[in-house]
This record gives sequence, C-alpha cells and structure tokens, in this order.
Amino acid sequence: MVSNRRSRRWINDRLLMELVPRLNAEEIRGLFAPPPWGDDVPLSPFCMTNVREWDTFRNIDMDKQANIIGSSISPCAKNKGPVDADKMAVLNAWRRIDSRTRQALRRSVVSELIECYEERIRAFVRETEDGDGLILQVQDPFRRLLLHGVCEFYNLVSVTVIESENGEAIKVTKITKKMGRSIELPNITLSHFLKMSKQGMW
Repeated sequence: MVSNRRSRRWINDRLLMELVPRLNAEEIRGLFAPPPWGDDVPLSPFCMTNVREWDTFRNIDMDKQANIIGSSISPCAKNKGPVDADKMAVLNAWRRIDSRTRQALRRSVVSELIECYEERIRAFVRETEDGDGLILQVQDPFRRLLLHGVCEFYNLVSVTVIESENGEAIKVTKITKKMGRSIELPNITLSHFLKMSKQGMW
C-alpha cells in the first residue's frame, strides 16, 4: 500500500511538472518579494513623519484632504499655470486683518451683518473722494470688531470714539480712506471669501 501511494504521488508530481512550465530566475525571485527577500523598497513619507499628524490628516473630509494636497503642490508641479489675480487680491486683503479680528470673522454666524457692512463700505469707496468720511454708530463691541475687520480688509482707517448726543454717551466709528493711497476693490468680497473658507474650498 505504501509503495502504491508513493508511486501515485511521484506520477502526480511528474504530471504537475510537465503541465507547469519551469520558472526563470526573475520569476522565482518575484515569488519571494516584497522584503525581506526581494528588492529594498524606499521608505514611505508616512514612515518619516509624526504618525499623529497623519492620523489627523486621514480623519478629515476627503475633499479637504484633496484641497490640502493641491495647495501644497509647487507652481512647477502645477505646470506654472497663471496665478488667479482675484484670489491673490482677496488673500492679500485678508492678511491685512488683525489675527484676533480674523478669528472673530471666522466664528461669526451673522454673515448678513458682514454683508451689510461690506455694502456700505464698498459704496463709500466707489462714490466718495479723499477727505470724505463714513460715520456708523455700532454700540455692540463684537459687531464693532467685525466692522473694524471689514475696514482693514478694504485698507481703510477706522476709529471708534465716544461722543455725546442729547446728554447720552454713544460710540461712533469714523471711517476714512488712507491719504495718498488709491483703493482697488477686490472682485471677491470678504463675505464670499468667508463662506468659501467655511465650506473648506479655500
């Protein structure tokens, strides 16, 4: 019985060898890849960085991941495409705003108020000459901070002073243009820029 089993196994092995062609050296080597037997594989960038940082990146929305990766690509990798002048203008205007005011603008849920301030200020810039001023009465401190942020965005001077009206002290914000500087209104408004930022598109 044992010899019969051995002979059957030998016949099966022979048949298998005849059916399967012999492997060359490259094919045999490929069976033992990847490492530790095959070629060395270069370290992944993920291995050379802080794991926690990548965990944070992997846990955010996929669209935001794509935006982050796209923004990190150098101009050369982007085929040196033309710079969007409107985006550059709005980003330069955003950088003029004080960091504390930026945070307030980002946190603000009263987008209609920012739009209202912006409409008044854009009209003031378009329709007035140097030396003219715009006076707004805003008593709430947070809303006044937002107003100053909008003025900084449009490169205007804004000062809040206390004045007396009918024996009552009120706060008045005086807005003027900077002397000797022409103001170019960005095509992208601050309120639109904030909406795009909150949606992760900027």
